[in-house]
Amino acid sequence: MPERRVLFIGDVVGESGRKAVTTTLPRLIERHAPDLVVTNGENIAGGLGITERTAQKLLDAGTDVITTGNHVYRHAEVYDYLNRSDRIVRPANYLESNPGRGYLVHEKNGVRWAVVNLSGRVFIDAAHSPFHVADRILKRLEGEADYVIVDFHAEATSEKVALGWYLDGRVLAVLGTHTHVPTADGRVLPGGTAYISDVGMTGPRGGVIGVKREQIIQRFLTQMPVRFETAEEDPWVMGCLVTSDRPGLASSIEQILMPAESQT
Repeated sequence: MPERRVLFIGDVVGESGRKAVTTTLPRLIERHAPDLVVTNGENIAGGLGITERTAQKLLDAGTDVITTGNHVYRHAEVYDYLNRSDRIVRPANYLESNPGRGYLVHEKNGVRWAVVNLSGRVFIDAAHSPFHVADRILKRLEGEADYVIVDFHAEATSEKVALGWYLDGRVLAVLGTHTHVPTADGRVLPGGTAYISDVGMTGPRGGVIGVKREQIIQRFLTQMPVRFETAEEDPWVMGCLVTSDRPGLASSIEQILMPAESQT
């Protein structure tokens, strides 16, 4: 069978991250020739949340499907967009009554790609267990998708690793997001699922997980409220490339950690 490639871009943070995607993603697409591009955009609008306008920036840059996370509902104006767009998902284990959908199937060049968004429950609020919801979604996807990619937006590495093992052999990839710090545990699990605890952040490395570093340091030093602003210094693009040479499963996962291309 032909080799398939998925390019996954980690949490895009603020204007710095948006510019990094705009300048660098087209070059990455040219270099790696992915069959599908998935980008987590939950922090693209001013450092928290997403809007229709900022979502469109990701799509214009070459993204096929946008995933989100715990800040998805930060801007009420996005609710209608979440309901009507077939290019964006929010965590599937939120309440069914919440705006948006938790998974979708995107057909491209004759291949059916399912993208599932799940939220952790350790240190984060989510209505339902990601394990049980994953089971239900995979049941619904039987015969409906050729590949399944899971964006697991979670805080605790233990929860992420556990879900990776739980879904091993059942999905193409379980890719962790949310912490903004890339982990060094990317691998293909024995059953054929590509796994990494966190792909990292697309945004300013010169801050503290996307926020101006002096503000975070002040908060730690004083233990007093501080208004956070998105950093801009030293933008990087972080993510991974998952390759498959067999039906539904992965053959490799490669981290992408690179400075953003300069704007011209």
